[in-house]
Amino acid sequence: MRTRFLSYSLLFVLLCRSTVFSQVSKFAENVAEAKAAIQDVLLTQQHAWNRHDLDAFMAGYWNSPDLTFFSGATEHDGWQAAMDRYRAAYASPGHEMGKLDFSDLRIEMLAADAAFVRGAWHLTMSDGKTPHGLFTLIFRKFPDGWKIVHDHSAGE
Repeated sequence: MRTRFLSYSLLFVLLCRSTVFSQVSKFAENVAEAKAAIQDVLLTQQHAWNRHDLDAFMAGYWNSPDLTFFSGATEHDGWQAAMDRYRAAYASPGHEMGKLDFSDLRIEMLAADAAFVRGAWHLTMSDGKTPHGLFTLIFRKFPDGWKIVHDHSAGE
């Protein structure tokens, strides 16, 4: 009887251990997939910007009046306000979009459906100027994918 109890106990421990390892492995896989998807959103935005396609660039943002966008000391509330700011600063007469590069991306998962992203942006303009700066983003996962819900960008 004691041998049977020890055998069942050992089997139980092994099953629990296997389940835990499986859950840890699945969690790591989900984190890696989420980080790759977020990085893909940013790469898609970079490519859209460099094609001068502001509509495609803005597809990476949550299209909601609750989107927040901080630029320098100015807050822009809502997707439309962010779009208007980009149009005025980069796509209106006398302005250019330049070539955008994102770098130094650091993605930290806050939950299965939320992430914090830090990085740097760098523009190369046709006149040789190179505005650049840093950003922090909050991403959320929606049914249609990962979207930026908060952007705080600063630069020179």
